[in-house]
Amino acid sequence: MTKLLIYEDNPQLREGLTMLINGSDGFEVLSAFKNCNNVEDEVRAFKPDVILMDIDMPGTNGIEGLKKIREIDTDVKILMLTVFDDNKNVFDAISNGANGYVLKKTPPARLLEYIQEAQTGGAPMTSSIATQVLKMFSSLNNEKGEDYDLSEREKQVLQLLVNGYSYKMIAAEMFIAIDTVRSHIKKIYEKLHVNSKSEAVAKAFRNKIV
Repeated sequence: MTKLLIYEDNPQLREGLTMLINGSDGFEVLSAFKNCNNVEDEVRAFKPDVILMDIDMPGTNGIEGLKKIREIDTDVKILMLTVFDDNKNVFDAISNGANGYVLKKTPPARLLEYIQEAQTGGAPMTSSIATQVLKMFSSLNNEKGEDYDLSEREKQVLQLLVNGYSYKMIAAEMFIAIDTVRSHIKKIYEKLHVNSKSEAVAKAFRNKIV
């Protein structure tokens, strides 16, 4: 059973997500909150497997909430759930330890797949996020001439994600196992983490190069 906490300030969406997830086999929403004001206490009390985290909330927002959770718990899987796919939010979320980044308009069945994906150590990424990530890496390469290079395989995976392929479709297209697709996506996230310390990344985002 995958146990979740939801942080979302829109009451209709909060209830809708809770009903969707509770109505699906193998998932249970322990509680849902409208902001991250008491996030440390809540995470300690409920011990969720996965947290769905909205970014834009009054009070303590999702990026701040993410940072607070990571100070006390590095294991819980955190999926950012948002209407934003702009690069600054993507970068802030990933470099502060989000496990994945999913848009709110994601179809319910796909959302459940992403939750499962995150729980089993994957790094879910929707197609519009993959587009941002691809742009980001190419702009970093242009900017400093440093090698932030993704492998050919990683680029191919990202490109197929951009084209809206599911993990299963990517695996079929590239003649590799789904687990291999997952590990490629995870490596892409890891490269973003590694580079998050670098000035080049910050600069690329600040200057909206991407």
